[in-house]
Amino acid sequence: MKAIVLKPPAGLENVTLEERDMPQPRRQELLIRVKATALNYRDLEIACGTYHTAFRLPLVPLSDGVGEVVAVGEDVTRFKIGDRVCSTFWQRWTGGSFRMAEPSYQRGGPLDGLLSEYAILDEQAAVFAPRNLSDIEAATLPCAAVTAWQALVTEGHIRAGDTVLVQGTGGVSLFALQFARASGARVIVTSSSDEKLERAKALGAADGINYRRVPEWSTVVLDMTEGRGVDHIIEVGGPLSFEQSLKAASRRGQINIIGYLGGSQGAINPLDIFRKQVDVRGIPVGSRESFEAMNRAIETLDLKPVVDRVFPWTEIKDAMRYFADGSRFGKVALELQDNRP
Repeated sequence: MKAIVLKPPAGLENVTLEERDMPQPRRQELLIRVKATALNYRDLEIACGTYHTAFRLPLVPLSDGVGEVVAVGEDVTRFKIGDRVCSTFWQRWTGGSFRMAEPSYQRGGPLDGLLSEYAILDEQAAVFAPRNLSDIEAATLPCAAVTAWQALVTEGHIRAGDTVLVQGTGGVSLFALQFARASGARVIVTSSSDEKLERAKALGAADGINYRRVPEWSTVVLDMTEGRGVDHIIEVGGPLSFEQSLKAASRRGQINIIGYLGGSQGAINPLDIFRKQVDVRGIPVGSRESFEAMNRAIETLDLKPVVDRVFPWTEIKDAMRYFADGSRFGKVALELQDNRP
């Protein structure tokens, strides 16, 4: 079979296509024919060698993917040949708190990812793909969608009437917008692009703020909420935007730390957290239990992921460069041409 492999030293120039032996499922494992995969910011950093953790190379990149089960090992009970499944990011976090997650069992680093024609999944580390989604759409779910669901629903217990602020229009933020609207919440979006803000409003956002024109955007948020602030914040910017998030949060509001697109350097005054009694938590994607609950909601409500662009899987370098330039609105996916026997 063919696979995309990141070879040492890390760098896009060392992402290559190579031939590998066909893997064979062992006890309680599935062999899937990969149909589609999707990019996350983590994947880009790992490929470029800038991720905060260095993984042993060579490595098959990308944690997200969807495929068809083509063979099963002994004692597999959850799936059968022909089922369409998504991978999970945390291979051994089936449910419960983050204490159950094991860092050495993450897809796309340190474990091989899904950017190959075939892949092995533990049957406990797969979920049925939503029946209302295409392969491309389903491939976008394992990281970005589960992260948004974990933040707002599993951990955040979002309620109708809440107000949610999402930063930017990447995958996590747009999934959060959709889940928040489906829950009956009001959504405010920040972006550097007026065009993207209009597109976010078309998805159901109530208001938009261009943070380039209004760097102190928390004051606008407070005006929009009559001084109350927002109940949930999807924080993807890092320390610099976190200061604004604290000011924009309501008393007992929730700030979900997901990314650091604006950099990782900065100072935070813990007294600002104390004064509002804000709940601040990191969101490390989510468990299989969260993934399955989210998929039930996606099917029930017929929600559709926002896919910005689809590349052939062998054009992974071009896809990563496009992802890095920041012009995308939603997810970037890769499709595996089905020319295999």
